[in-house]
Amino acid sequence: MNPEARFKTIRTRSLVIQAIRDFFNQNNFLEVDTPARCPNIIPEAQIDPVGSEGFFLQASPELCMKRLLSRGWDRIFQICKCFRKNERGPLHLPELTMLEWYAKGHTYLDLMDQCQALVGFIAARLKTGNRLAYQGKTLHLDRPWQRISVSEAFRLYSDIPLPEAMALDRFDEIIGFLIEPRLGNATPAFLYNYPAPFASLAKLTAGNPDYAERVEFYMAGIELANGFTELTDAEEQRRRFSKENMIRSARGKPFLPMPEKFLKDLETMPDSAGMALGVDRLVMLFCDAKTIDEVVLFTPEAL
Repeated sequence: MNPEARFKTIRTRSLVIQAIRDFFNQNNFLEVDTPARCPNIIPEAQIDPVGSEGFFLQASPELCMKRLLSRGWDRIFQICKCFRKNERGPLHLPELTMLEWYAKGHTYLDLMDQCQALVGFIAARLKTGNRLAYQGKTLHLDRPWQRISVSEAFRLYSDIPLPEAMALDRFDEIIGFLIEPRLGNATPAFLYNYPAPFASLAKLTAGNPDYAERVEFYMAGIELANGFTELTDAEEQRRRFSKENMIRSARGKPFLPMPEKFLKDLETMPDSAGMALGVDRLVMLFCDAKTIDEVVLFTPEAL
């Protein structure tokens, strides 16, 4: 990328981040700044933490932000650095910029509305109009955005049914290779109601405990955000964390310490919902950048 194009991209990145802050400030969210280095991290089977002298660099600010909810902070957001071990590729960085927000009394349905409002706000700020061109695709922001359940997505796009995919341990493979590329190519899309085993921090769907109120947000086949109606049952959360650790052990990964202070605060956390959105990928969309390397000042290899 030539210097002029690079400057234009980084300036757009700056404008996107400024717009994010303005959007949440105007919607009465308070910006917070929690520690990036903590003694505990969320025990998750699919994420390998980055160690730091007996602590961990956060993969997400989720634990601390939820603890703030339990102490009466009703609407909060944060833009911060997060760290993922062994994640590198056209859409992945081991150090990424994350936007996370939480609100008391909200559900994953509110998160979908907020994502749509946020993208529209940024588009208006950047004067892109109601259409967004990305890598030869045209996304129509003014048309109804797609909302599709995981079950329906498997029925439409998978080569095998959802129960069989889970039994064969092919769920993530099919989501990644068959379903995700089909999502968000004409309008942005939301994939929701995940099977309970794939939503370890989400509240179960009312009337159907086989599924959980988790949603992922896509544009042009790229996953941008993951969120859910929060699980607030501390004992159930402990059981799910233990299960994640058992999966880690079966894969030859070490157990992660139980976040006891978080679980204690979870006992008083109100009903709420939260979303984590990858800022770097969002900037890619607004810059028509093919890879994540194009929208950061320094890649790991350049350091």
